[in-house]
Amino acid sequence: MKFLLFGLGNPGAEYVNTRHNIGFMVLDCLCGVLSISEPFASGRYASVAGGKHAGKQFLMVKPQTYMNLSGQAVRYWMQNEKVDSTERILVITDDLSLPFGQIRLRESGSAGGHNGLGHIETVLGHNRYPRLRVGIGRDFAPGRQSDYVLAPFAKAEQEELPALLDRCAQAAMAWALRGLAPAMNEFNRV
Repeated sequence: MKFLLFGLGNPGAEYVNTRHNIGFMVLDCLCGVLSISEPFASGRYASVAGGKHAGKQFLMVKPQTYMNLSGQAVRYWMQNEKVDSTERILVITDDLSLPFGQIRLRESGSAGGHNGLGHIETVLGHNRYPRLRVGIGRDFAPGRQSDYVLAPFAKAEQEELPALLDRCAQAAMAWALRGLAPAMNEFNRV
């Protein structure tokens, strides 16, 4: 069985380690958990890396379309890999509504103003796909949301980031190996 994990972010050196790219960071961490030593390779609409674990295949996908067009990569890779069920995809993204460090697995839901999730919903024609929302907090002045999400994490957050990324990777693995409900029960508690 094959699982597609889409980590949302923006391509380019200027966006590395920014809050909006936490989806990319989670996939990098997950490659370590899965012992995938090959770097992400350039593919259509995305950089991709794959591996196997516990008899399951995993394809990590970092859309290179910029956040606002993430749905293009989701649709293409679902079709390319012949994954016709959204139950076997997981979208990992930042979330301003959650405090920094809090994570939430969800079976479906609204985009909540997130342009990447909104585009995926538009392309798929529905919002019924699992997502892992990673809290980045909302410590910004009115009208400064874009500056905040495109900025690097604060120093104190950077110190906590490795543990957060590891917890996200573990939640993604629990989703694939044990199912969404058990993973939600374990990781949505905090």
